[in-house]
Amino acid sequence: MEPFIVSARKYRPQTFRDVVGQQAITNTLTNAIEHNHLAQALLFCGPRGVGKTTCARILAKQINSDGTEREGEDFAFNIFELDAASNNSVDDIRNLIDQVRIPPQVGKYKVYIIDEVHMLSQSAFNAFLKTLEEPPKHAIFILATTEKHKIIPTILSRCQIFDFKRITVKDAAEYLKYIAENQGIVADDDALHIIAQKADGAMRDALSIFDRVVSFSGKELTRKAVTENLNVLDYDTYFSATDLILEHNIPQLLLLFNKTLSLGFDGHHFISGLASHFRDLMVCQHQDTINLLEVGDVAKQNYLEQSKKTSNRFLLQALNIANDCDLKYKTSKNQRLLVELTLMKLASIDFEAEKKNSEHDILTGPSPDFIAPASFFKGNNALQKKPKESTAQEQSPAAPPTPVEAKNKEEQTHYRPQESPKEVPSSDAVVEPKPETEPQPETPPIKKLNIGGGKRVSGLSLSSLKIKKEHELSRKDETIDESKLPKDPFTEEEMQKHWADFVDKIDLEGKKILASNLNADVPKLLQEKTIWIELPNGTMKKEIEREQYDLMEYLRKKLNNYFIELKITVNETVAKKFAFTPEEKYQKLREKNPAIDLLRQTFDLDL
Repeated sequence: MEPFIVSARKYRPQTFRDVVGQQAITNTLTNAIEHNHLAQALLFCGPRGVGKTTCARILAKQINSDGTEREGEDFAFNIFELDAASNNSVDDIRNLIDQVRIPPQVGKYKVYIIDEVHMLSQSAFNAFLKTLEEPPKHAIFILATTEKHKIIPTILSRCQIFDFKRITVKDAAEYLKYIAENQGIVADDDALHIIAQKADGAMRDALSIFDRVVSFSGKELTRKAVTENLNVLDYDTYFSATDLILEHNIPQLLLLFNKTLSLGFDGHHFISGLASHFRDLMVCQHQDTINLLEVGDVAKQNYLEQSKKTSNRFLLQALNIANDCDLKYKTSKNQRLLVELTLMKLASIDFEAEKKNSEHDILTGPSPDFIAPASFFKGNNALQKKPKESTAQEQSPAAPPTPVEAKNKEEQTHYRPQESPKEVPSSDAVVEPKPETEPQPETPPIKKLNIGGGKRVSGLSLSSLKIKKEHELSRKDETIDESKLPKDPFTEEEMQKHWADFVDKIDLEGKKILASNLNADVPKLLQEKTIWIELPNGTMKKEIEREQYDLMEYLRKKLNNYFIELKITVNETVAKKFAFTPEEKYQKLREKNPAIDLLRQTFDLDL
């Protein structure tokens, strides 16, 4: 029985033409050899398994070949490989420097390949600097590393640097197909693409996975065998999940997720794969981006077919929801519930979008009726709208409002929601022309609707729509006739008395700050209808202006005059009249009664 040789060794490239995915570097090295333009110190850096050591060995073999050597000559006496991970001391570098001085016995160059060079110690790097900068003519150093940032700058400046890139999924899948044909293995393109994706740009990892899957499935490599052996979710799982999401089938979607968990996959793996699936579907939406889809031909066709069932808006919302779940997964205490909630949101994207549109219209303008699923209204004629009937109360002439009704009417006018759009009548209904009305001014966005002065209703709920419609049906189109409002004359003393009564009233209600601000000055009457107060700062003015509606409504009712106005001015010099500290209060009292000094001295009182 012959010993088994792993594919990573058996199919290691022997020439630069066999190297996969590094054409720019191999072409550069080939031209440098042909034109005798090769540097004496080279640094190969890049991810694992992309061909750094392989290219170093091919280069060492190529520069010693002159056409006279026998076939299969590997120049083993001219190539020295040093593993810097285990030989990283100063003594190891000194032994290497001693060997460099001896010229080669066969061939033209001695090539020193130092793998994982970033593992050398600081002292070893410093001992290596002079030899690396001015080596003998027969010595060439090739350094290989996966972490270039750990190498000191003085080493980097003495080397010609070659950055190896990750091998693409397409190149890795094509090379795996070539190996499968050599071994007589029938392999699906989708299976090879899954192996290439799992390798994450490393050809050595791809070959190792390939050997493992072949040992599992034998001479026939299928997508099912690969996904089962590598413990990855098949494309079909995500295709099924997306179909259920588009059908809004939440129960089956949760069952599919439960089945996935029972196979040993965690929720994070499932939701991140679903987000990648949505990304692939979005890539298929445009002809120019289909090439970004790194899957087999059969899977690509399935993606194209499912992408036709989706829209860009759906995919963007789905990506946002899935990505949000991906970010919150590790910090969540109930991770399964988080994923299930995400799946329910995904399956309800259309309904959520309609709800958000309705909420947006409540705040910004006329709002259509809430759109429920079409299946909800099938065979349900009881929900069809009936023409609006006018009541006798609406047809009667409007009576003059009382002062309290005028207040309520003013509140409703200020918070008046915009009219809903006219409903479309059925085909057999008689459409009557309605008189044109003046367009209502655009109302500012508000979060609460206070309709009819009753319970406050959230503007972002469906119940507010119903209440708004009921209010529209029952509201009277009344206008205030200012000529009928009372306008009784009053004196300044009467106004000051009611002002003081209002201050006492709000003080008992707990509004201490407002009461103090209103007591800051004695109100004066100007031009028979203007009440004027002077305050020491703008903050007090803003506080009173914020609550002046209740004040003016109280005064208008008590004085029986609905034409009075309030004028507030700020005079910062007035602040000097007010005493805030104990010393200031004591000075005020002493100005009024100088005998208070005698009282303080007699009883030895403190402030």
